[in-house]
Amino acid sequence: MRPIRKTTLALATLTLLLAGCGTEAGNGKGGGGDSVSPSSPTPTATRCTTRAELGATDSGNIVCLAVGDTIRISLDGTKSRPWKPVTVDGSGLEATNSGIVLLPGDASSAYKAVSAGQVRLSSQRPLCATETGRVSCKGIQEWRVTVEVK
Repeated sequence: MRPIRKTTLALATLTLLLAGCGTEAGNGKGGGGDSVSPSSPTPTATRCTTRAELGATDSGNIVCLAVGDTIRISLDGTKSRPWKPVTVDGSGLEATNSGIVLLPGDASSAYKAVSAGQVRLSSQRPLCATETGRVSCKGIQEWRVTVEVK
């Protein structure tokens, strides 16, 4: 009889776990609930951070800047897993002096907010080391940050 109890317990646990996953309250027709679906945009004030320096752990963030602010990016890589130079897609930022990169594999850049706009900063590096004669993979680690200039 023990296998039946374990199965029943496992099914009950699974049911409770799945009950927590699912849709949020509301009828999806607007005005019928206070919750917002995860894909709905939220007001800019609640989703922006105002960090002046960004690193690899900031990937996926949205950063808000005022015209005249400067943002610096420092991605620490290695010789076997180097970051590519940061690319800029959009308007509102202008490249400025970021200093000197001393270590191989690092990517460093800085931008000054010059006009209102939205910019996507991105870079990438190999997920695995690319040493000859060692196990490797074709995976890519991507880094992306959206900058909103107000």
